[in-house]
Amino acid sequence: MTASPLPAMEGIRPGLPELVGLKRLAGARRPPRFGRHGITGQGLSPLRGRGMEYAESREYVAGDDARHIDWKLTARSGRAHTKLYQAERERQTLIVADTAPALYFGTRTRFKSVQAARAGAVAAWVAQRDGDRVAALRGSDAESPVPPTGGTRGVLRVLDALVRWYAGPPADDAGLDVALDHAQRVLRPGARLVVLADAGSLEAVPGRRWPALAQHHEVIVLLLTDPFELAPPRARLPFQATRPGARRVEVDLGGHLGRHAWREAFSAPVARALARLPARGVRVAALSTTDECDAWLSLLGRPGAQVA
Repeated sequence: MTASPLPAMEGIRPGLPELVGLKRLAGARRPPRFGRHGITGQGLSPLRGRGMEYAESREYVAGDDARHIDWKLTARSGRAHTKLYQAERERQTLIVADTAPALYFGTRTRFKSVQAARAGAVAAWVAQRDGDRVAALRGSDAESPVPPTGGTRGVLRVLDALVRWYAGPPADDAGLDVALDHAQRVLRPGARLVVLADAGSLEAVPGRRWPALAQHHEVIVLLLTDPFELAPPRARLPFQATRPGARRVEVDLGGHLGRHAWREAFSAPVARALARLPARGVRVAALSTTDECDAWLSLLGRPGAQVA
């Protein structure tokens, strides 16, 4: 059983009514066009092409694709058999939520965690608008993913999870790479994967994971940023962690060494992700806490695109 989320606080913790209200942003996006006569005509078909999910095998008949011969059953029976695959009419959209402690911070407009929840809500509503089944998960070995479900019901289950996950740092966060490992296990070919992440979390993800995901799926990574992290003032600044017993520290951002260390910790990971991920087949956007939460929608359907 999961704990009830803390009450919503504007800009600090997301609330379910706030995320539900973002449906209007998905509604403003032009939906897929369908032909006037079902899946025929000039519109786009809801069929995603032949699915890769195995349905059954039957005896081979003239005209069957020889590439789909079921060699094991052919060997056992002594007669040629071919595999049949089930056509998928619904795509899956999976939202992966990074819940690293660095996300629960913000200096302008809202926390990065709240912006992540808002961007994830937009992705969920867009999935519902496009006829997809929507699911969500985070890096946890204890909590099961939100299963893929269509319609408004599926969106609301995802929004409820985002509210819980981004109310505060989960104690059992296992990291973004664990979350992506879970994602690879549940995704079907042709799915859309939307990753909500702090740039620092991407540093622990092996580079080979991204091409493996992008080979079979549409992968979008949204990097949550805060203006203070990317352009801090030149001054000695005090910081106080919110966890109990944490001590107050001062960071000198007026000198060269201090600013270099700050850049390496915050802005450099963002720059590396923006430079490297497109080459690995991933669409990527940096989404500031001051941006509109749907600013990244231009990435949809544009291979190799990125928004800085």
